[in-house]
Amino acid sequence: MSGTFQLVCGHCGQINRLPAGRAPTQGKCGKCHAPLFSGHPIEVDQAAFERHVAHSDLPLLVDVWAPWCGPCRAMAPMFARAAEALEPRVQLLKLNSDEAPEISAKFGISGIPTLLLLQKGRELARISGAMDSQRIVAWTLSGLRQ
Repeated sequence: MSGTFQLVCGHCGQINRLPAGRAPTQGKCGKCHAPLFSGHPIEVDQAAFERHVAHSDLPLLVDVWAPWCGPCRAMAPMFARAAEALEPRVQLLKLNSDEAPEISAKFGISGIPTLLLLQKGRELARISGAMDSQRIVAWTLSGLRQ
């Protein structure tokens, strides 16, 4: 990342450019003025997921889940806690596999919950199964170092 980096707003989908030297946690969307980092995962549909993947310079940690999945529901608060620890290094997304079956098929998701660590559309790492927040954070940071 040279002088700026791109980040998609989780509220309105606007693509924002932030100066690399500025504290990202202070960034606000140029369109809707919402904070670009809230310490919470962003729920995305297929179109929003594709927009984030195509335009975000930050790594994306994606929780592929479904509302009927008990382990997915149990992991949801852990994933939310991990957002507090990982932002602004990583942007966290939640993708309902029932509402985005094409993406689940594209990435070969065979079990949920599955975490995907992506950067610029490239898969850096993946893991399936429920985890606590500390393990999510450790796994993500390990994936970023590879």
